[in-house]
Amino acid sequence: MELLVLAAEAAGGRYHMVAVRLPISLVMTPPAPGAGDGLRVAARRRTAGIVDQELADLTRPGLPSAQACVLAVASCPGVTDVLFAASGAPHRKVAANAVAQPCLAPAELREITGVLASL
Repeated sequence: MELLVLAAEAAGGRYHMVAVRLPISLVMTPPAPGAGDGLRVAARRRTAGIVDQELADLTRPGLPSAQACVLAVASCPGVTDVLFAASGAPHRKVAANAVAQPCLAPAELREITGVLASL
């Protein structure tokens, strides 16, 4: 609600804001402002060194780490769309396959962020 009030004030009472886009990443430091609970999720090239297969398996067993990060983004409460950069069609397909997975339960997201917080 606070964002809507600020948007109305900035636009003189008339605005067309329908969404807010925030950068969110499991491995990005510091956390994005307003990301809530320090949940920072989005696949990055550097996930291979931080999000290992054991952590990726907390999302879905056998899911590669980059896909696990994308799935975690798609599972965040309030997230309706996931934007990601891909260097080509194969990477876009990998990311699309990740968001096609059933969302993670809140308890699963808490477990993943708890593991990351302990690193």
